[in-house]
Amino acid sequence: MVETQQTAAALHSLTPLSKSNWLELSSNLLGISGLIVGVDEVGRGALFGPVVAAAVILPACALSELMAAGIKDSKKLSSSRRIQMAQLISTVAIDWKIGFASTAEIDQINILQATLLAMKRAVLKLEVQPVICLVDGNQPIKDLSMPQQTIVKGDERSLTIAAASIVAKVWRDDLVLRLASNYPKYDITHNKGYGSQKHLVALQQYGPSPLHRKSFRPCQIQ
Repeated sequence: MVETQQTAAALHSLTPLSKSNWLELSSNLLGISGLIVGVDEVGRGALFGPVVAAAVILPACALSELMAAGIKDSKKLSSSRRIQMAQLISTVAIDWKIGFASTAEIDQINILQATLLAMKRAVLKLEVQPVICLVDGNQPIKDLSMPQQTIVKGDERSLTIAAASIVAKVWRDDLVLRLASNYPKYDITHNKGYGSQKHLVALQQYGPSPLHRKSFRPCQIQ
C-alpha cells in the first residue's frame, strides 16, 4: 500500500514539458519502478458508432525507436502514418488491448461515462499488470484497482498515451469503415461517423440508423 501511494504521489504534480520532451523521459517519472500503461479514447464526439479506447504498455527500450519514427498525438498524423505507427506500436508493445462502449451504452449512461467504461475495459483486458495507469484527460477511471493519474493533453505529453491514441484511432477507423458499407447514405467512409455537412444532411433526410447515438442532438430528428 505504501509503494502504491508513493507511485501515485510521484505523478501528482506534473510540470509542463517542452515540445521536445516526453513525460517518460522527464524527472516526473523518476522513482517509479515497474510498467506504465497509457490509456486514450477516440470517437467521443462522433455521431455514429462506438467510443473506443486503447491501453498500451511500452518497454523502455522501445521509446527511442518510437520517437525516431515520429510518434505524436494521433490527430497530428496522416491516416497512412497512423497505420504505420500502429503497426510499429503493436510490434514493440509489451501488451496492448482495446475496449469500447456501444452506441446503446452511450445513449444509456452518457458519453462521458461510456468513455470511461471503454477505458476501463481496455485496461482490464491487459494480460500484463502495470504499476500505474496514465489516463488522457481530467477524469479518472472509476473503480480501477491500480494507481492512476489523469493528464490533460496527455497524448501530447506521454509516449504511452500517444501510442494508445494511435492504436485506438486506427482500430476505430477500421471498424467504422467496415460498418460504413451497411449505411451508405451517411457518407461514413469519409466522415468516420463525425458530423460532416453531408452526414448532417443525411440525418435530416433519412433519420438516424441503428448505430447512431440517439442521445446526441443532431441524431434527434423529429
